[in-house]
Amino acid sequence: MLLAGDVGGTKTALAVYTPEAGPHAPVAEAVFRSADYPSLGAVVREFLARAPVRVRRASVGVAGPVVGGRATITNLPWIIDEAQLRVELGLESVRLINDLVAIARAVPHLRPEDVHTLGAGEPVPGGAIAVIAPGTGLGEAFLTWDGARYHAHPSEGGHADFAPATPAELGLLAYLQRGGEHVSYERVCSGLGLPNIYAYLKESGAGDEPAWLAARLAGAADPTPVIVAAALDDRQPCRLARAALDMFVSILGAEAGNMALKVLATGGVYLGGGIPPRILPALESGRFIEAFRRKGRMSGLVARIPVHVIVRSGVALLGAACEGLGL
Repeated sequence: MLLAGDVGGTKTALAVYTPEAGPHAPVAEAVFRSADYPSLGAVVREFLARAPVRVRRASVGVAGPVVGGRATITNLPWIIDEAQLRVELGLESVRLINDLVAIARAVPHLRPEDVHTLGAGEPVPGGAIAVIAPGTGLGEAFLTWDGARYHAHPSEGGHADFAPATPAELGLLAYLQRGGEHVSYERVCSGLGLPNIYAYLKESGAGDEPAWLAARLAGAADPTPVIVAAALDDRQPCRLARAALDMFVSILGAEAGNMALKVLATGGVYLGGGIPPRILPALESGRFIEAFRRKGRMSGLVARIPVHVIVRSGVALLGAACEGLGL
């Protein structure tokens, strides 16, 4: 049996799979609060103590870079080493992959109900596939076809230079450059980035901040869900929050289009991460597709590329299972 995992700074999801049942039917699964444990090994031992199964191999997606079989988890003081974990748990093998690679590995195995299509396009069989995932940060990965199956590749494209496409976005860039830091796409197109857009628009006078929203933001550990909720609330609309979300969507569309061109993603572009499923009404407004296709002489090419939102929860765990099962 295979133990698959999705390790993040907030939670760790674990599940057990068999080749016969496949990656969509785990034998056992559970979610743990990562901060409650000193290591991944401790989480796995507790999980296996609860699950009456014997696992032989492990495949784990981790929120952080994997170099030489070793990973440091972002926002968590864990260092995970394949060889050390294999010995600690008495397994035959342990495989670590980046969490965005895990999401990419899942894409060829997604079912129709796992995705929401923004643009059907004209997919090319065997064409490259791009994955862009705004969550806490901005992750990117892509897949290529070898004639028999897709292979996932990591990318740190989310840290590439932010390229403004409108006068308002030029103002955003100038606003963020005041601190002298590198302004990447992640700084404006992620859970970390949306509050930056909101702060810039507030300062530039794009809209007034209602007292009720100021109070909610002041008491929030994470302002991003508060801004999103205010932007999408039809009963109590907030012009400033809506303007921030609209700019976020346009920037996401532009960067998704950039990635589609860079890897020639004729097989499609998939939006992963925690944010896209929560902002579907904003993604369907037309701003995303307009920015995605606004590529000058390449606009016709990009217009034929399908765009999908991954709405299935636990997609990185699914991808880790696919990796471990050799699918």
